[in-house]
Amino acid sequence: MPIIRVIDGINEVVGRIVSIVAIVFAGIIIYDVFMRYFLGEPTRWAFDLTKQLYGFYFIMLGGYALRHQAHVRVDLVTERLGTQARRWVEVAGYLIFFFPFSWVFARRSFDFAMTSYKQGELTYGAVQLPVYPLKIAMFLAAVLLLIQGLSEVLKLVLSKTGHVEPMEPMDVR
Repeated sequence: MPIIRVIDGINEVVGRIVSIVAIVFAGIIIYDVFMRYFLGEPTRWAFDLTKQLYGFYFIMLGGYALRHQAHVRVDLVTERLGTQARRWVEVAGYLIFFFPFSWVFARRSFDFAMTSYKQGELTYGAVQLPVYPLKIAMFLAAVLLLIQGLSEVLKLVLSKTGHVEPMEPMDVR
């Protein structure tokens, strides 16, 4: 189904791009350690910046993790069920728990982001960085998670066998 391919493709591309942030913040940490312990010149900005980059990295990969079934599951009940029953329990879980949570997450993070942007909110560290980009990322992450949940439910509902073969990752070179 084209909508599944589009949603999965978006989260795959976002996941691959955002994974580069891990390299960036590791580089900043290494730079800061080098400056602090070898040159005796600690940076004022590295700690705050790496906190924000890690928050961005962590939050933005939720949809990507869901696409690859990397979230924690507790299958104590469903492991004894047949394929059809397991599939419908998963769909019910998405409808009862996942979608309401994702909607509240998206709605509240949008409000947080807009308030932060309007106030020009800054960090309170040695170097004051704007907070609103991270809060806007929270909203985008919530939307990505929400649409990936839609994709997962469509896969469950449209699957004849109850098992959906994972799609090949898109080539983003």
